[in-house]
Amino acid sequence: MILDNKNIAILGLGISGYWAAKLASSRGANVLVSDSKTNINDLYTEELKNMGVNIELGNHSSKILDSDLIVKSPGVPNNIKIIEDALEKDIKVIGEIEFAYQLSDIKIIAVTGTNGKTTVVTALHGVLNQGLNVLKGGNIGTPFSQLVLENSLSQNHNYDYVVLEISSFQAEDIISFKPNIAIILNLSEDHLDIHDTYDSYKNAKLNLFKNMDKEDFAIYNLDDKNLNQSFEDIAKKTNVMTFSYGQNQDIQYKNLNHVAVAKVASLLDINEESIFNFLKDFKGLEHRFEIFKQENNITFINDSKSTNGLSIESALSNCIDLKINSIVLILGGKSKGIDYSSYIDSSSIDIKIVAYGEAAVEIKNKLPEYGVDVIKDFTEAVHHAIKISEESSFNGVLLSPGCSSFDQFNNFEHRGNIFKDIVEEYYS
Repeated sequence: MILDNKNIAILGLGISGYWAAKLASSRGANVLVSDSKTNINDLYTEELKNMGVNIELGNHSSKILDSDLIVKSPGVPNNIKIIEDALEKDIKVIGEIEFAYQLSDIKIIAVTGTNGKTTVVTALHGVLNQGLNVLKGGNIGTPFSQLVLENSLSQNHNYDYVVLEISSFQAEDIISFKPNIAIILNLSEDHLDIHDTYDSYKNAKLNLFKNMDKEDFAIYNLDDKNLNQSFEDIAKKTNVMTFSYGQNQDIQYKNLNHVAVAKVASLLDINEESIFNFLKDFKGLEHRFEIFKQENNITFINDSKSTNGLSIESALSNCIDLKINSIVLILGGKSKGIDYSSYIDSSSIDIKIVAYGEAAVEIKNKLPEYGVDVIKDFTEAVHHAIKISEESSFNGVLLSPGCSSFDQFNNFEHRGNIFKDIVEEYYS
């Protein structure tokens, strides 16, 4: 892709839009960044302006329609008027992950799924770097555009692979993006507030595999019934492999994420002993079923990254494995329209639910048999959960919200940190 003197518009000035703008500018493009919001990181706007990038905030103006190419940040809806107007004028619109791909030359391992993506990307990066030179990024927090720019991935470089976490928003905008290895960990309803239907969400995820051929490897979770039929067509054009915890013979791997990491690493000839030794010592990530405190026989678990039903189900299953048989479960946040009961009812744990935030009343209505306590303020909800556990001898307090954090928090990390602070202050 030749960008010299081209007019490039970037929609969205979050971290992905910021790095896409820097990458485009470094290639000699005339760059306009447009964001409908005004509360944008001042460092982003100041640095981009100093580079000669034009910035507009608060609306998407008709200046965008003078572009040769529009690069859309993940999460910017495809049905907004400026994109519809651009398409009517035959202006090409691509996603940030696609933009970076077309400006790079590196082998790609792509990881998607409803849950576990960041954990698998982080662990896989660590395992592979025992024998290879590997980068990581994507939806994990380091945009692909940043990796391409900072590591000169469009020309001679010494990296073997980049491991990219791919969200549904990134996958749905794929045009030519083609991973050498792609793995999907699981699939259940999520982001239905954006994708509207489960089928739309599923199709967005599976779009990751559309350009792969017989030189590539597509890997899916055999234990996930939602995936088996979907891969029948994919298998006609590329090499399909599976992984499974239920049927896995290598029982030294303690969870499905580890099995997935081992599957990819073994495909790249990483020594099995090296794989096992790394995963044995891998501690997991903050805000992902993070046991951070035990007080008065109560185990406190921060699973703030939980933003869908499958993650709630997984957290409750982990509690069973830890012999935690009674839980005060904190649900809530900004609704994503999921069916909570299908993920909670199957658990054998004694559960008391406290619901907070915008989704609190919706959760209570969807789970009438649980006698949900609605306390919309997060701090008060956490205090209430602690008191229930102390007074009723519950041996765990689990924050696994099943909703996005954006009603009361900046992101799931902010929510998780506040949760831990509240608990620590309660016992201080």
